[in-house]
Amino acid sequence: MMSELVRVPADSAALPGDLVVPDRARAVVLFAHGSGSSRHSRRNRRVAAELRTAGLGTLLIDLLTEDEERRDDWTAEYRFDIPLLGRRLMAAIDWLGGQPETRDLPVVLFGASTGAGAALVAAAERPDRVLTVVSRGGRPDLAGDALDAVRAPVLLIVGGDDPEVLRLNEEAGRRLNAPHALRVVPGATHLFEEPGALEQVAEATREWCGERLRSAREG
Repeated sequence: MMSELVRVPADSAALPGDLVVPDRARAVVLFAHGSGSSRHSRRNRRVAAELRTAGLGTLLIDLLTEDEERRDDWTAEYRFDIPLLGRRLMAAIDWLGGQPETRDLPVVLFGASTGAGAALVAAAERPDRVLTVVSRGGRPDLAGDALDAVRAPVLLIVGGDDPEVLRLNEEAGRRLNAPHALRVVPGATHLFEEPGALEQVAEATREWCGERLRSAREG
């Protein structure tokens, strides 16, 4: 297993990330954290650890620079800047395509909260590189017109006790032209902090990615 701290060039910044690639990895999962979070998100890290046991590499990166994070803490001006976050994810996808350990691996985008909107924007712009998109408690509505252009299959995972986000995901599902599924985790709220909730997220993601990889091989 390869594990290293990396710097991903994006715009004029170098975004720090944690890249872990198991031996004989089948794909690499690029995580897009939600508003006010970072690559150190304990929820994303728990899901990432589970996915690596299934032979999936993971890249968790900070989508904002340190200066941007400090400014965002005061103004919240970057956390909903979906075009900016989408460009940062596209840069990370392109960077993965240039690394020897990941250049031959399909990319899975895993977006949480606002990160899901950015992941869908990136998927629409990189259809040849993105295998699938997974949204955890996400805001797919924030992808705007890009939502209609996504071609990669999409898995929407929402907590059963997160009614407003569930409604937004149901509406987004009706707009998606790509194959998609909505998985509701009973009793889970927006952050999936309830016992066993994140394990269900990881299991659903693992199964979904396995199905997409089998379909890609057979196709």
